[in-house]
Amino acid sequence: METNSTVEVHDNQKQGFDLGVFVGDLALDEDASSDDASLDGLEEELDECKDDDEVKNILAKGTKLREYTKGVENNVRKVELDSIQDYIRESENLVLLHDQIRDCDNILSQMETLLSGFQAEIGSISSEIKILQEKSMDMGLKLKNRKAAESKLSKFVEDIIVPPRMVDIIVDGEVNEEYMRTLEILSKKLKFVAVDSMVKSSQALKDVQPELERLRQKAVSKVFEFIIQKLYALRKPKTNIQILQQSVLLKYKYLILFLKEHSKEIYAEVRAAYIDTMNKVLSAHFRAYIQALEKLQLDIASATDLIGVETRSASLFSRGKETLKSRSSVFALGERINILKEIDQPALIPHIAEANSLKYPYEVLFRSLHKLLMDTATSEYLFCDDFFGEESIFHEIFTGPFQVIDDHFNTVLSNSYDAIGLMIMIRIIHQHQLIMFRRRVPCLDSYLDKVNMSLWPRFKMVFDLHLNSLRNANIKALWEDDVHPHYVMRRYAEFTASLVHLNVESGDGQVTQEAGTEGGKAQLHFEELLKSSIAIYVEELLLEHFSDLIKFVKTRASEETAATSAEKPTVSDAEPLVKDFASRWKAAIELMHKDVITSFSNFLCGMEILKAALTQLLLYYTRLSECVKRISGGSALNKDLVSISSILYEIKKYSRTF
Repeated sequence: METNSTVEVHDNQKQGFDLGVFVGDLALDEDASSDDASLDGLEEELDECKDDDEVKNILAKGTKLREYTKGVENNVRKVELDSIQDYIRESENLVLLHDQIRDCDNILSQMETLLSGFQAEIGSISSEIKILQEKSMDMGLKLKNRKAAESKLSKFVEDIIVPPRMVDIIVDGEVNEEYMRTLEILSKKLKFVAVDSMVKSSQALKDVQPELERLRQKAVSKVFEFIIQKLYALRKPKTNIQILQQSVLLKYKYLILFLKEHSKEIYAEVRAAYIDTMNKVLSAHFRAYIQALEKLQLDIASATDLIGVETRSASLFSRGKETLKSRSSVFALGERINILKEIDQPALIPHIAEANSLKYPYEVLFRSLHKLLMDTATSEYLFCDDFFGEESIFHEIFTGPFQVIDDHFNTVLSNSYDAIGLMIMIRIIHQHQLIMFRRRVPCLDSYLDKVNMSLWPRFKMVFDLHLNSLRNANIKALWEDDVHPHYVMRRYAEFTASLVHLNVESGDGQVTQEAGTEGGKAQLHFEELLKSSIAIYVEELLLEHFSDLIKFVKTRASEETAATSAEKPTVSDAEPLVKDFASRWKAAIELMHKDVITSFSNFLCGMEILKAALTQLLLYYTRLSECVKRISGGSALNKDLVSISSILYEIKKYSRTF
């Protein structure tokens, strides 16, 4: 056993474990501890340990401290030796563990070396990636710059290059929509080389500019010839100018813009040619229209047709029917006011009116002329603004037409003594101004104002002539021994009523008569009085010729009267009335007609009065006829009753005589 132990110990010594040394070291440590021991602080330690259970047990048994200490040391040594034996028994495992640890250490050392290499390589790769990233950013920036340069260069090349197709179209192509699109491209190129300072200094421009200039000159020449050719078409007789402008010229308005931008001299020539053409064409058009209208004019008043000028009624009736009609309009408004209700109707067509032998007061021709002027001016103004982009062209064109109209109008105005007609023309001009305002076309504002300012002085002059004719009237020469209203009074009443009627809704302060709101009320008042007086006159006129018939109808002909009356009408009561009416009703109507003609010089009013009288007579006779039908045996009088249709025919015949 000792030998084996010695061998094991020897083997252990070979493996680096010297147990003797190990035990000796422990003994030395113990001796050192004994030598270094000191009693300093012993009492304090005893005080601190007096409560310890182990200490209390030792003290209780009375064991000596040294002996106890030796026991403890022996126990410790025993435990120590046991531990040494345990280590010796586990030495192989410890050696194995040591070898494993050493192998692991070698492996870890290799891993460390490998990872260090990886780390170095990764660091190198990271550096390379950073370099590549920087190169990529640099390449991206260069690419972006190259793209920007390519875009600008491409646009430069596109803007400055002259494609062969564009040259062919401009030089040899027809002027159409494709030609205008090509002109737009050429215009952009011309603007590009003219505006950009960098382009002007480029070598490319020196090569291209001569070609661009030749194309510009060719395009300008071709466009000029094309437009002048279209303008000549406007001069052809019977050409519808507005249709030609709208359907042809407006389609080529870019040609004008091209000339305006790239050849101001040629544009000025085209502009002047258009102005000259339209000036002459429209002047001739209005001159011909005015000449045709002059053939339709119906003269209303002369310098002697004044309120206070002596005129024998016999001289009035000695004139022809048309003259009487026109002279009745000198002071009375009548149907002449209807022209204000037809203010926006189309202009007269002279040859149709002439073919129908129609004549019109001058205000009708005045409205028609200015209606044509408004429509023509509106169309031309809008066209010039759209085609040329200049409003001033309109005024240059219309200097001729305005002069033609002014010459005609001034001639007519200087010979006009028709105050009613002048006032109607003033109202027509006012309505025309409103129409142009609603159209939002201001081109005739100054012209219409000028015409209006010409009409008012002439109206005032004629109006003063009427007033002076009354102030200077010869009372003895005007005297008439007649029960009828004096013709001077009738003229004054008609004249005043006409002016009030014309100014009641559009009074502008120029006429200081009763032309305001109160004037309108006064007019209505007198109109009611007129109706009442006409009704009274009609009744008196009928009583003069058919008093028995009217009395019978009012007292005995109605069903209500017959029911309440003690004596019902009989055949013998109605027979004399029926036969009397049948024998003389036509003669009586003729007498009534003469009475009205004699009593009323205003034929319009006379017509209304006669019509009212005949209508009332028809009503009375209708009631008589119905009464006869209700009378027992009244059918025997049917042969003597005049048919209602016969009376209506006679009434219409007399209505047509006015």
